[in-house]
Amino acid sequence: MKVDPDFLTALNLGGGFDARMCMNCGTCTALCPLGVELLPRKLFRYALLGDRDRVLGQTETIFSCLLCRMCESNCPAGVHIAENVRTLRTYINREIHALAEA
Repeated sequence: MKVDPDFLTALNLGGGFDARMCMNCGTCTALCPLGVELLPRKLFRYALLGDRDRVLGQTETIFSCLLCRMCESNCPAGVHIAENVRTLRTYINREIHALAEA
């Protein structure tokens, strides 16, 4: 695993990424209508650890999310999962745009 210490800082530029609140309980996956294989808690943990490559490797999953917020309905920590996913999408789109300009 290659750690990018600036990755979490880049995600927090908009101030909407609250993955630190995740307790890793797994409640979020119980209600997902897509049955997404990658648990939000794992994705958020990768981001917190600065594992940029692992997060970017899940781009398809990140963009598959319906943003329906069913995962948030029973979250005991009140994590804004859909907003975190939006933040990840914004970051990925910026990265793709930056690569296209280079």
